[in-house]
Amino acid sequence: MKIKKILTAICALSLAASTLTACGAGDYNDGVATEPGNSWSGSPVVRPNIPDGMIIPDTGELENYQTENVTERSFVSAAITPDSYFSLDRNTASYSYMRRIISDGKKVASGSVRLEEYINYFSYDYARPTDGEALAVSGNLFDCPWNTEHKLMSIGVAAEEVTYGEKPNNIVFLIDTSGSMYGEDRLGLIQQSFSMIVENLDDNDTVSIVTYAGDSRVALSGESGKNKTKICNVLQDLEAMGSTNGQGGIQKAYSLAQQYYSAEANNRVILATDGDFNVGASSKDALKSLITQKRESGIYLSVLGVGMYNTNDITMKTLAENGNGNYAYLDSVAEARKVLIEELGGTFNVVAKDAKMGVTFNDKVVDKYRLLGYESKMMSQEEFDDDKKDAGELGSGHTVTALYEVELKDNADGAVATCEVRYKTPDTEENKSVSRTLAISDYAESPNEDTIFIGCVAEYALVLRESRYKGDASLSNVIERLSALDCTKEGGDQFKSEFLEVVKKAKQVYGAV
Repeated sequence: MKIKKILTAICALSLAASTLTACGAGDYNDGVATEPGNSWSGSPVVRPNIPDGMIIPDTGELENYQTENVTERSFVSAAITPDSYFSLDRNTASYSYMRRIISDGKKVASGSVRLEEYINYFSYDYARPTDGEALAVSGNLFDCPWNTEHKLMSIGVAAEEVTYGEKPNNIVFLIDTSGSMYGEDRLGLIQQSFSMIVENLDDNDTVSIVTYAGDSRVALSGESGKNKTKICNVLQDLEAMGSTNGQGGIQKAYSLAQQYYSAEANNRVILATDGDFNVGASSKDALKSLITQKRESGIYLSVLGVGMYNTNDITMKTLAENGNGNYAYLDSVAEARKVLIEELGGTFNVVAKDAKMGVTFNDKVVDKYRLLGYESKMMSQEEFDDDKKDAGELGSGHTVTALYEVELKDNADGAVATCEVRYKTPDTEENKSVSRTLAISDYAESPNEDTIFIGCVAEYALVLRESRYKGDASLSNVIERLSALDCTKEGGDQFKSEFLEVVKKAKQVYGAV
């Protein structure tokens, strides 16, 4: 019997279906189990209890999490290849997946670490755009914590903040209700999460619900946001069973979003799934082809991953990156609140479409450089210059960061690199560009808290990745530097404080590193 079927049987025996009331039920943390000893609030919801006498094949991790192996980029000679190009987005799934694994007391698969998603999980106090621009670029140059011979160059991009509610929303909840979605940390978590969104809808918003298992069906069509109880009741009546025809669900959801499409609205499909497609298009290439066609409709995509064991990160990442989308992994109700409530404006309101970054190094100052992360988002110069090339989307208030490790030439002075961010305005498709040049004079011997924190996150990721470039990186060093920051102390940033606890837990898991 396959792992997936065994675990589904376990869930059926050991998990009670989530019994949720309609919207307005109060604190969504109620009933969410946390692991003993966990000191942060984002703990996973549940794990299945294995009944006495049931034997589970030993897979080492008791999971079959499918993700693409990340191949680290090497150092590049600035004299030979001075330019670096890549797509920008605010995906964060890799970080919250890691948090769940660490909370389980397990090591993270080194190849699953997408370093940029760790850094971009957090928000930073970057200068906001002015003069009608949607994006602004800033930067810092500071000492590399794990290699004293090198510097780190961080490039921060901040998006304009748009007031949520200025535009109506045309939303389609596309929900995987196949058998693999059974459980409180899968369909149950999605029911709670989408109910949170419904609470924040206005009367002029439109909500539809499409489900898919062996086939796809419309559970709700074009309902007004004022009918919150009706929408929530439909959500809570959903049950998980059957196979997974994701292709049929996607086609039906986009058709419904098109039916209620408005040029004056935020038009978005929100897909919630464990990514385990097994009927219809399921390969990476087939899914890429399918979702690429759909993105031409002007409808945006959000992908919310849930669950473990048979969860397919490849599927969800492919859909998000090729469908004008963003991708988050929900390991708890607390994470759902962060993504869908606290960052709702950024999730729904795209302010920069097809955003991409190009960095040109001055080979008279820089000997070599290495981009940390963004391995799956690299571009050629031709793709960067091509206005029709699809790239990432950035939402209202989002901040994203690119981090380079650089080796400077002796006694170097002057410009280090010039960074250019290109994007399109979502409404008019106008091509725009913002740029910033960083110089040796931008070096900060005592960097600000955001900059120190970014260095800590990067060092942590290098340790988990078992990077050949990690130098003197260690979790003890990360803990020491994080503990000295105001943002991790009581009254500081709750997510940055939580990160300190995650690193401490990782230290227990990984030992002396």
